[in-house]
Amino acid sequence: MFSRLEMECPRNSNSSRCRKAYVESRRSVTAAPVLCGLIILQLFYVVATALGTTRNYNFNVQTKNVTKLCKTRTIVTINGQYPGPVIYAEEGDHIVVKVTNLVTSNLTIHWHGVRQYFSCWSDGPAYITQCPIQSGQTFTYNFTLFQQKGTLFWHAHVRWLRATVHGAIIIYPQLGNAYPFPFPYEEHTIILGEFWLKNEEDIRSDILQNGGGPPPPDCYVINGHAGPLYPCSAQDIYRIKVIPGKTYLLRLINAALNDEHFFSIANHLLTVVEADGEYTEPYVTTTLVMAPGQTNNVLVLATKTAGKYYMGMQAYSSSINVPFLKLPALGVLEYEGNLPTPPVMPVFPASNDTDFVTSFTTNTRSLAHANMTGNVATKIDRHLFITIGLNAQKCSPGQSCQGPNGGRFGASMNNISFQLPAISILQAYFENISGVYAADFPDNPPSTLNFVDPPNDPPFNTQSMVGTRVSVLEYNSNVQIILQDTGIVGTENHPIHLHGFSFYVVGIGFGNYNPTTAASFNLKNPPLRNTIAVPAGGWAAIRFKADNPGVWFM
Repeated sequence: MFSRLEMECPRNSNSSRCRKAYVESRRSVTAAPVLCGLIILQLFYVVATALGTTRNYNFNVQTKNVTKLCKTRTIVTINGQYPGPVIYAEEGDHIVVKVTNLVTSNLTIHWHGVRQYFSCWSDGPAYITQCPIQSGQTFTYNFTLFQQKGTLFWHAHVRWLRATVHGAIIIYPQLGNAYPFPFPYEEHTIILGEFWLKNEEDIRSDILQNGGGPPPPDCYVINGHAGPLYPCSAQDIYRIKVIPGKTYLLRLINAALNDEHFFSIANHLLTVVEADGEYTEPYVTTTLVMAPGQTNNVLVLATKTAGKYYMGMQAYSSSINVPFLKLPALGVLEYEGNLPTPPVMPVFPASNDTDFVTSFTTNTRSLAHANMTGNVATKIDRHLFITIGLNAQKCSPGQSCQGPNGGRFGASMNNISFQLPAISILQAYFENISGVYAADFPDNPPSTLNFVDPPNDPPFNTQSMVGTRVSVLEYNSNVQIILQDTGIVGTENHPIHLHGFSFYVVGIGFGNYNPTTAASFNLKNPPLRNTIAVPAGGWAAIRFKADNPGVWFM
C-alpha cells in the first residue's frame, strides 16, 4: 500500500548521548499545523529534525546461549540481550541505528509503530522497503520521531527471528510537556513473549514443508523469564519491588508471534492511560488483553502494605480446536518489608472469553485533544473492504500435508496470498523496475457471501490466489478500510498492523459487516492505534489519512 508522491532517502546526522531519565516539569501538547503539499512537508521535516536531538545506537546481531525449562539452546539477539536494548528518546528526536549482522541468518529490523514520515526506507520489512541485511553486512536506519511519544517497540522482520530479536522504544514528551495523568514514582517496561526450545527457523521450515499450523510455544515469558510454574524455573522470575502508596507506570508490550494475551496483577487494579503510543481516556480494569504488536501503558497504585503478588500473562484463544499453551508465565510484584507468605495468584478471564476481550477493546478511547494527527475523517475518499482469514491449499502431488483435510494452511486478504518479491517493492517503485509487483489489489473481495460461515470443503474450494499485488492510494486522501474475518477454514481473532500510519478504530462488531452500521461509528473519541485485533467471526472499521508517502506493509 503506498501513496502517489515521491520519497526522499534518509539522511545521516551527528550523534549524541541518549538521555535515559525523564523530566519532572511538562505541560500539555498543542496541536500541529495542517501541512499541504510536498514542498511544505519536506521543509517542515527538515525543521523538525533540526529541533530534536540525534541519538545514536549500535545493534550487533549475535547469538547467545540461554537456559529455559532445563535445556540450553542458542538464540539470536541484539547485543547479547534478551529482550534487546531499549531505544530511549524524546518526541521529535532523530534516531540513527547501525545494525551489524554477525549471524548466518539474514534479517531486518522494523520499528513497530514509528510512522517514518519521509523515512520509509528505514521502515524495515524485508522485501517491502529493503532487502535483508546479509551475514557480515551493516545497514544504518535513520528516522525522526515526528509528533510521536509513548511506548512502541522494535523487532526483526524476517521469518520468525522476532521471537527473540525485539526490544522497547520509549519516547518521552518534549521538555516542558506534562503527562495527562499523575506523574509516576517509577516506571517499568514489561515485554510479553513466547519461547520455543526448538530453533524458530527450524520450526518455520517444518511448517512450510508439511503445511500444518504453528506449534504452541514451550513457555510464555515476561521480560525473558518463564516464572515458577514451568520446569526448572523456580528462580527464573521477573520481579518489581514497590513501596506502599506509590504509583507505578508499567509499559506493556506484546512481542509474541502468535497469541493474544491477558495480563493481570493479583489484587491490583490497572488504569490504562495509553495504547500504541497514543494517550487514552483512563480506563480501570483488573485485566488487559493485548494482541501481538500492541502496547499499553498502565498505572498501578501500590495499595497493599506488604506481601508478594504474582503478575501474569495467559493466552486468549478464540479459535476452536486449535492447540495453545494454557500455562501462564508469572512475575512478582513485591512490597518492601514483604511478609514471608506465598505470592497471591492473579485471576484471569476464561481463555475463550470473547465478551471480556470485546468490552476491553471498546472501552479503549482516545483522550480528548491528546492525539496530534487530526480529527477523524467524516468524508471518505476511498473505501476498501478487505476480507482476512485462513485458507486451505491443495497439497502437492506425492506430498503429505498436515493442514485441514490433508491440505496446506495458507492466509489471504481478499482471497490473495501475498508473495514476497525478489527485490524490495520500494526499490522497484523508486527505480521504476517493472515486473516486481502489480498495482491492482482489489478494493473488494472477489465475491460476496456469508463470510463468517461460508460453504466450504477444504481443501477443494478454500484455496486462494497468489501474487505480489498492491493497493495505490492518492496522497492526502481519507481512507476507510473494513476488515472482515472469514470462516473459510475457521474464524479466529486476527491482529492487523499497518506500517507508516496510525488509524482510528471507529467500529467493531460480529458477523458480516452491514454498511448501515456506519451510522453508529464512534467519530468522537475512537482509539488511535497502529495494530488492531479483528474479532473472530467479526469485523473492524478503521480510518486514516494517506498523508505519508511510501510503500507500507499491512
